[in-house]
Amino acid sequence: MPVITYRDALNQALREEMQRDDRVFLMGEEVAVYQGAYKVSKGLLQEFGEMRVVDTPITELGFAGVGVGSAMVGLRPIIEFMTWNFAVLALDQVLNSAAKLLYMSGGQFNIPIVFRGPNGAALQLSAQHSQAFESWLGHIPGLKVVTPGTPYDAKGLLKSAIRDDNPVCFLEGEMLYNTKGEVPEEEYTIPIGKAELKREGEHCSIITNGKMVLVAMQVADQMAKDGIRVDVVDLRTVRPMDVEAIKTSVEKTNRAVVLEEGWELCGIGAQVVDYIQRDCFDSLDAPVVRVHQADVPMPYAKNLERAAKPDAAKTIAAVRKVMYLE
Repeated sequence: MPVITYRDALNQALREEMQRDDRVFLMGEEVAVYQGAYKVSKGLLQEFGEMRVVDTPITELGFAGVGVGSAMVGLRPIIEFMTWNFAVLALDQVLNSAAKLLYMSGGQFNIPIVFRGPNGAALQLSAQHSQAFESWLGHIPGLKVVTPGTPYDAKGLLKSAIRDDNPVCFLEGEMLYNTKGEVPEEEYTIPIGKAELKREGEHCSIITNGKMVLVAMQVADQMAKDGIRVDVVDLRTVRPMDVEAIKTSVEKTNRAVVLEEGWELCGIGAQVVDYIQRDCFDSLDAPVVRVHQADVPMPYAKNLERAAKPDAAKTIAAVRKVMYLE
């Protein structure tokens, strides 16, 4: 099976879906001539032309609105935000138009649109460019929110998102674009709303999503050397969330750590813990522990940024805590 980057997996998904359906088009800042700020759209302008790969001005609210309007009349737009931090300017169109038009029109208008771009912190981009938006967007009925952590998942989930008749917010890990993984050459899709067990164990469940999946798998590998085997449940989609996968894992291991990139208050992890205490309370041998970003704007200084981020060491400490090893 070919090993390719997360970036190239996304590029393959875009190309294949644009070849499959001529209603699909890509629009955003630098997606065409520059071939994408992160080179995800490399080669698409040359193959599909400027009517289907559209460079825009720096007007997030404007081109997001154009995308919603085009979806209302039957096209299938993919709106690329250079970063989800910039998408704050466009959230009126995402939250008040795309998410609500099917309901407010009494079912007359499907909005088959994908809003995609990098999410979360990278390296020393400071507070305004380092936010994780899963919980912000996951709060809104009418949206689907997808956070792939591997190249395989990125391709399969993006293809499903483009084919979906509902608005999908597709959050790509900014630090994942150069990561590599196996991606089949043959056609495949991954259902939106279906988690995956990335590692199997019996001592503790780590429930996570997005780029934290790589951290969780590092933790699993390190702890296995000490005879501690953990389940790693990759949610892949945070809205809808695969509650059954969470329940199955926690009922098996009787302990849970929830690992997320964002802040603690009203985070995705809070929702996961709520599901666990509702559905798995009698199975728990210890309180659930959350690992998350420090409750501060992301610092610029390298040492402070490192201290603020969730990481493998903090996650290992959490697993040991729920196992009463420290």
